[in-house]
Amino acid sequence: MTYVYRSIALLLALTVVASPLTAHAEWGDLNMPVGVTELSKEIHSLHMTIFWWCVAIGVFVFGWMIWSLVAFRKSQGAEPDVTMTHSTKAEIIWTVIPVVILVIMAIPAARTLIAIEDTRDTELSIKVTGYQWKWHYDYLGKDVKFFSKLDRTSDETRQLNSGLDPHAVPDYLLNVDNPLVVPEDTKVRVLLTAQDVIHAWWVPQFGMKKDAIPGTVNEIWFKVDAGKTGVYRGQCAELCGRDHGFMPIVVKVVSKQEFATWLAAQQTGATPTVASREPAPSPRG
Repeated sequence: MTYVYRSIALLLALTVVASPLTAHAEWGDLNMPVGVTELSKEIHSLHMTIFWWCVAIGVFVFGWMIWSLVAFRKSQGAEPDVTMTHSTKAEIIWTVIPVVILVIMAIPAARTLIAIEDTRDTELSIKVTGYQWKWHYDYLGKDVKFFSKLDRTSDETRQLNSGLDPHAVPDYLLNVDNPLVVPEDTKVRVLLTAQDVIHAWWVPQFGMKKDAIPGTVNEIWFKVDAGKTGVYRGQCAELCGRDHGFMPIVVKVVSKQEFATWLAAQQTGATPTVASREPAPSPRG
């Protein structure tokens, strides 16, 4: 009985110590961010569904375990069962129940996976090619293509013995000379490949990441919600070489009218100015 009291006291002490920490920590800082695209919301919804299923299972299993330890402890006169009787019914139950749970979980997971691969009704297609260490963007059918690499200021600052202060550079190592420009509320299909080694195109707030592999074309799609214009940053998520950390991705989401103006100017060789509106920071920054 003394052991039980000590355990309860320890649990209460840990709760008291942890309370100030959890009081200052926002749920959004600990949980998976929602993102700004249709798919990111679908993925977040699946994440939360499975999470609460796991919480319920954990509460049930550990609750049962704790109750068993307390109710059938030696000090209460409990005696161990030394007969080790085999129970076919018990084996069937503890096999069937997890299978049923997994099948139920598989239904929303399969629905989300199908949505991720559904590139029908695409409104804009962009071919993205990874190079060491830059990206090439080709707006298919629009006669617009360009390279996008680390901006000059960050590139100069990162050099050994440059003498420059990285903290003085805005968006150090996360800015490029030519960002990818896409319209809001538009289904964009991205065709991914690479020229040399395996890269990975990843913008966290879009909720999607996929490898760009030489000789292979992978595809993903995203649709940024209306009203979510701004600049979204990502990086290559594969170890593609010694300068892997200097291969950022910047996507500038603009209104459909601004995109049409930008696209027309690109096709005529002009360089229009597109407003750089930084979105509100995501829960993870």
